[in-house]
Amino acid sequence: MNNPFIPLKKAKLVIVDGRIDKDSFEKLEEMGLKVIPTTCCKEIHPSVAFHPDMVIHPVNPETLVIAPNVFEYYEKVLYGMGIKLIKGEKWLNIKYPNDIAYNVLRISKYALHNFKYIDKKLLFYLKKEKLEFININQGYSKCSTAIIDEKAIITSDYPIYKKMSELGIDSLLIRQGAIELLGFNYGFIGGCCGNISKNEIIFYGNVFRHPDGEKIMKFLNKYNKNVYFLTEKNLVDIGTIISL
Repeated sequence: MNNPFIPLKKAKLVIVDGRIDKDSFEKLEEMGLKVIPTTCCKEIHPSVAFHPDMVIHPVNPETLVIAPNVFEYYEKVLYGMGIKLIKGEKWLNIKYPNDIAYNVLRISKYALHNFKYIDKKLLFYLKKEKLEFININQGYSKCSTAIIDEKAIITSDYPIYKKMSELGIDSLLIRQGAIELLGFNYGFIGGCCGNISKNEIIFYGNVFRHPDGEKIMKFLNKYNKNVYFLTEKNLVDIGTIISL
């Protein structure tokens, strides 16, 4: 089962936080990627209002479910690219848990989320993918988790780490903090990275500036990942880099 967060072939485009710096934007273009900057979802918290994983979920490599708040923007910028766009039903707003409807973790044959609050249209399409659903309390399950391989993740969320380990997923638990997110004490590891192919992963910031940087790099090397840093600064949570 192909995980849409791990492209089997080199990605052609990436959807990234529209606020990333110019140098990072140009680095992505130099890697041969068409860069689609996100638009602001004004109804949710300003810190995450540009985060791709708050408003978009790739059901499979050719299909995106998108929050109705911002659907028209993506319908316009992704027009003619051969990507099926599905308008979600749940309108997001700033009050938790009304902002988590599309932030679903996918790993192996599993989908993890607080399914009480998932968008019903997204749930319908995930069921068609024949996934096993695992309910957890963490609403931000995707941005809490970096997907490294078909059966490998990195997270600072202990309940996710414990559940994944029980399911036979190779899981690296790192300490909380040391990842910047404006307006909050810290961000999440899944929100500062994204795979652009099976063997290539991009980080917004330098992994070695994290206190568990050596452990993270060792884990990435275990899965033969070529690692790219868009900046040499601290890791910053910009929402998952979504590749297509």
